[in-house]
Amino acid sequence: MGEAVAETVGERFRELYGTDPEGVWAAPGRVNLIGEHTDYNDGFVMPFALPHTAVAAVSRRGDGVLRLHSADIGDDPVELRVADLAPGSDKSWTAYPSGVVWALREAGHELTGADIHLASTVPSGAGLSSSAALEVVVALALNDLYSLGLRGWQLARLCQRAENVYVGAPVGIMDQTASACCESGHALFLDTRDLSQRQIPFDLAAEGMRLLVVDTRVKHSHSEGEYGKRRAGCEKGAALLGVDALRDVAYDELDAALERLADDEEVRRLVRHVVTEDERVERVVALLESGDTRAIGPVLVEGHASLRDDFRISCRELDLVVDTALAAGALGARMTGGGFGGSAIVLVEAADVDAVTKAVEEAFAAAALTAPRVFEAVPSAGARRLV
Repeated sequence: MGEAVAETVGERFRELYGTDPEGVWAAPGRVNLIGEHTDYNDGFVMPFALPHTAVAAVSRRGDGVLRLHSADIGDDPVELRVADLAPGSDKSWTAYPSGVVWALREAGHELTGADIHLASTVPSGAGLSSSAALEVVVALALNDLYSLGLRGWQLARLCQRAENVYVGAPVGIMDQTASACCESGHALFLDTRDLSQRQIPFDLAAEGMRLLVVDTRVKHSHSEGEYGKRRAGCEKGAALLGVDALRDVAYDELDAALERLADDEEVRRLVRHVVTEDERVERVVALLESGDTRAIGPVLVEGHASLRDDFRISCRELDLVVDTALAAGALGARMTGGGFGGSAIVLVEAADVDAVTKAVEEAFAAAALTAPRVFEAVPSAGARRLV
């Protein structure tokens, strides 16, 4: 599959730019198994990479010109000058790849331009990190072509900076790290404070289970205000509690911490979610490492309730997926991603895939909602060079 995709993207590059690319790279989207809105609180997350990828054919230029083209947009290549790249200067899709070039140059790496053609199979707006995949694939390609010597976690940091500062979206480090560092057949247990990583074996098929992604087709945008409000509220909670980040509030000291926040119910809810979510990540890691994989189902359900009731970022469609799937026999389910739309994940016995999928599709039809997109999530490889 990788060779065929690389050849297709390479051919389009030749049509656009009149020469062969120097290489073709891929970077995946991700699903977060557990650990939502903990990454910008210095907490724990547990994503894994999807088989869906952003693919880039890239060649260097020596004249300071950056040319960008997307198969999903279809227009002529956008031409920019690397010396003119600045935060806020680009409001289109090109902000993601051009922001990476800006971030690399800001970090002291001499880039003299590039021709880039991009194609992606990561669903946009589904909470599966399509933007991070675009950033990471461009960063990896330029890292290789310009011999920068940066490791996966360093590329992830630069991509996060591109999205935070250049694009203006206050995202945490999880999405870029997952795209850059995940391994096939594993979930990534990531400590977002020090970026230490553990690859946790996660082979559901071998145990007779599947993990479904249900894209509600309700679009969301991280750069819109609600995400920023939640982040600011978490930072306020940390400040009121006198800690650097909510990661520093111990789970067994949560009740005492909430007592100190008695006058601010909104901040109390945000703090309660983050602290309990960190504990849920650690519980899932322990269950997977002990071989008790089915027992993570109820932990996923707890996580959804916390996101729905405390963080308040679920929506009608996400709740419908979770409630319907559980009623149809799923082992567990929760929303995944930034919230206000996007996708939910559903853990099911392999024998129940069709029944649960049918129940969810019928529930959406009965509610006169746009039909959801349902597919299996298979833990896949992180960013890599294809050709």
